[in-house]
Amino acid sequence: MSTRLAKQGRLIDRSKQIVFTFNGKSMLGHPGDTLASALLANDQMLVGRSFKYHRPRGLVASGAEEPNALVGLGSGTRYEPNQRATTTELFEGLAAQSQNHWPSLEFDIGIVNSKLFSRFLTAGFYYKMFMHPKPFWKHVYEPFIRQSAGLGKAPDKELVDADTYEHFYFFADVVIVGGGVAGLQAAKTAAATGAKVLLMEQNAHWGGRAPVDGGTIDGMEAEAWVTKTLDELRAMENVTLRDRMMGAGVYDHGYLLGYERLSDHMPGKPGPRHRLWRIRTKQIITATGAIERPLSFAGNDVPGVMLAASMRDYVVNWGVTPGKRVVIATNNDDAYRTALILKDAGVEVACVVDARRLGGGALAKQVRDAGIRVEDGRAIAKVAEGKRVTKVAICLQNGDGQSIEEIEADAVAMSGGWSPVVHLWSHCGGKLTWDDTQAHFRPDPNRAPLSHDGLPFVSTAGSASGPMGLGAVLSDAAEAGAKAAEAAGLPAQAPVAAVAEDVEETQMEPVWLMPANADIQHRMKSWLDYQNDVKVSDVQLAAREGFESVEHTKRYTTLGMATDQGKLSNINGLAILADSLGSEIPQVGTTTFRPPYHPISMGAIGGEARGEIFQPLRKTPMYAWNDKNGADWEPVGHWRRPFAYIRNGETQHDAVNREVKNTRENLGLLDASTLGKLIVKGPDAGKFLDLMYTNMMSNLKVGKCRYGLMCSENGFLMDDGVVARIDDDTWLCHTTTGGADRIHAHMEEWLQTEWWDMKVFVANVTEQYAQIAVVGPNARKVLEKLGGMDVSKEALPFMEWRDGEIGGFKARAYRISFSGELSYEIAVSASEGQAFWDALMAAGAEFGVMPYGTECLHILRAEKGFIMIGDETDGTVIPQDLGLHWALSKKKEDYIGKRAHSRSHMADPERWQLVGLETVDGSVLPDGAYAVGQGINANGQKNTIGRVTSTYFSASLNRGIAMGLVKHGRKRMGEVISFPGTDGKTYEAKIVDPVVYDKEGAKQDV
Repeated sequence: MSTRLAKQGRLIDRSKQIVFTFNGKSMLGHPGDTLASALLANDQMLVGRSFKYHRPRGLVASGAEEPNALVGLGSGTRYEPNQRATTTELFEGLAAQSQNHWPSLEFDIGIVNSKLFSRFLTAGFYYKMFMHPKPFWKHVYEPFIRQSAGLGKAPDKELVDADTYEHFYFFADVVIVGGGVAGLQAAKTAAATGAKVLLMEQNAHWGGRAPVDGGTIDGMEAEAWVTKTLDELRAMENVTLRDRMMGAGVYDHGYLLGYERLSDHMPGKPGPRHRLWRIRTKQIITATGAIERPLSFAGNDVPGVMLAASMRDYVVNWGVTPGKRVVIATNNDDAYRTALILKDAGVEVACVVDARRLGGGALAKQVRDAGIRVEDGRAIAKVAEGKRVTKVAICLQNGDGQSIEEIEADAVAMSGGWSPVVHLWSHCGGKLTWDDTQAHFRPDPNRAPLSHDGLPFVSTAGSASGPMGLGAVLSDAAEAGAKAAEAAGLPAQAPVAAVAEDVEETQMEPVWLMPANADIQHRMKSWLDYQNDVKVSDVQLAAREGFESVEHTKRYTTLGMATDQGKLSNINGLAILADSLGSEIPQVGTTTFRPPYHPISMGAIGGEARGEIFQPLRKTPMYAWNDKNGADWEPVGHWRRPFAYIRNGETQHDAVNREVKNTRENLGLLDASTLGKLIVKGPDAGKFLDLMYTNMMSNLKVGKCRYGLMCSENGFLMDDGVVARIDDDTWLCHTTTGGADRIHAHMEEWLQTEWWDMKVFVANVTEQYAQIAVVGPNARKVLEKLGGMDVSKEALPFMEWRDGEIGGFKARAYRISFSGELSYEIAVSASEGQAFWDALMAAGAEFGVMPYGTECLHILRAEKGFIMIGDETDGTVIPQDLGLHWALSKKKEDYIGKRAHSRSHMADPERWQLVGLETVDGSVLPDGAYAVGQGINANGQKNTIGRVTSTYFSASLNRGIAMGLVKHGRKRMGEVISFPGTDGKTYEAKIVDPVVYDKEGAKQDV
């Protein structure tokens, strides 16, 4: 049976039909329909089952606040669960499936939860179950709860999403969220100042409620004014309009996320399906409107019970009605608009039940004049249980629920007042104030979210601010647009608002329960949170059991959790809690609103980061050359670095030995581009680096380099590297390959949270430069052959740097060494990295040039006793353990980790210390092997007295070398200790100095 009306439906195209399916059943709709309106048109009142009790549920709302109509869409690689039917645009071939039932929507065996077990499934039942003995919980409750938990069905993990997604970056002076008349007015006012404006609307149509609710603006119908204003905004070059785009979340410093649905309504269209906008703006205006509240009465979840404003949305926008005979329940005048619209559409309004003893005002009179029955001081006692509305019992609002009469009806429209959508305002710390007149929380403009300069950067416009009348909404929006533009730095202009007259309305009356003195049976069947199956009695029970905090009550009852985020349930639930505690609603407060405002797809969050680029491999400019010339790749952080360059007939071991010997004897090239390079700049950069590093950096002279250590606040070593001073205000900090992003984030965290007043900027330029280590006795010779910069010892001493040209390439040469050999690290522009590498290879041919990989690098540094972050450190090691006391400055008052180093545990003489290890037989110690000593520990195992941190075969010394952390290590030089291996062999090793090659350092300083 079709419930499509004959004339109404301003958003649909009746000349065309769309075929879609619901639970496999073929149905018809029109372009412009939502899935929800199309289901109503096909008289599909039952759309799902409730989460906990599996009660029949129908549509309640018409927008993003809809709690019940969550469906699975599509199939296979395009299946997506938990999509709201109210925000899903209808398209040809749409296939929707209802959720949370078995074996079918019409017959769900889970209904026994409501019929038989409801008294046991009250608020917090799952917490109480944990109190039972473990076997009882494990075998009785857990399987039951796991089977029932969750909304919808996750897509098959074997299937890959067929759609693509993207991120988009945008900058604006003023961003306005919401394309109703308030958003349009605010955008028009702000744009008139010359501000760059972005206006977004989450629906496919503009204008919000005004075209449905009626009224005139500037002497024209609301819909005509919307069309005219849109045309004016589209003609302005400084305005960007986006529909089907939601303001998902507001964050610090003018950062806003926008979620745009590009092709949900046109599946298969080329290009991305969703786009996540990452927006930076000076000012944000939330013109997000208001949401109508439901009323709490027994049976208010029966399919066919709907918000009054949503019912008129379906009539006016889509030409459908949920019923032919409707009862309207209200505590305010707005619901009378629904009565008039239904009457005009040919729908019978059986009765308007107004909880107010003195009833409504001018709108109520219009309804009475239209011949519609109105009962003041009345309430709905209950709606008959079932899969749709059949009967409605009426009672006195101030009574106990005793029925006065029963009315035959197939739908109920309810209106409990309006609540401003304050979610985005609250995301970044905006505070609320209670409005007694309208019984809602609204934004407090004196406690707005503040930017880093201490000034407000978020404001509200229209009914999101509190006013509900059309004229007041437009006036508020014009003022908001003008103030936002001025705050963004545009010239101040007096706001000019469109003119509209407000219909005088009688004061609404807060009604949190129908009837006011309902008995326990009524309260147990009166629903607050449809999505999470929370009743009035659940909140009252939570209060009796001591959950006085609204946040505790939320978690105990699940009120306002999940995708609902309190859109429909929040105020009613707070009111019931306040009443149960004998308190006032403002004292109870609100729960926390968290982004996103409306669920967004995981695909949009991931954007392009999927498949091969989920975690993109980072490649240096010389990657292709390395790959072509035998690189045996190993992962190092997000990079791939050559472990060794293997030639025909060589084993990996042979290649490493060749590279070690050649670098020590001739000339080696290392692709060191992966080393982190952070520019730290600003008047306070030296002071900042003194706090970051354990040693002094502020007194480093321009042109010089210094090795630095960095500790966490717990005192443990987290990174090291060479720092170069570029000019008076600029330092360049080298980090480990895997540490660049982490240390960059570490610096930013301290700058933003602790030392926010320091004038310092940090930029990660790791990938802007190719860096090549030119190492070995012939290093200077090859650079001199290329010509240009003077690289002599006198012109470029050890631990200094110079800018200049080498072989025609603009370069920066660092005279530093991680190998113990004569060494230069040359940085050139990344775009010239391969060309410079080629020039070095060609010029170095006569000097025995060879590239070397990371294993050779590790062996060279281990022979010199240089530590490697991640090998000699494991998150528990401090500089003192490694003999690096000299790098802990005694000149400065503080650095990160200094106070931790003063703890007794850090100075414990029992701490393990770094030593060199030399096997008695020249073999190679197993990596990570533990040394055992005398005695047995508390676990009945042999005492461990140390461990191997790095172990290699040294081609230079023709034997194994190793470093390790050993208890009392530096006092045990020459002692032989044992390392049991996993191969059954016990290795004997002598404790020696970590430096086993060129201990005087003569080779690196020539």
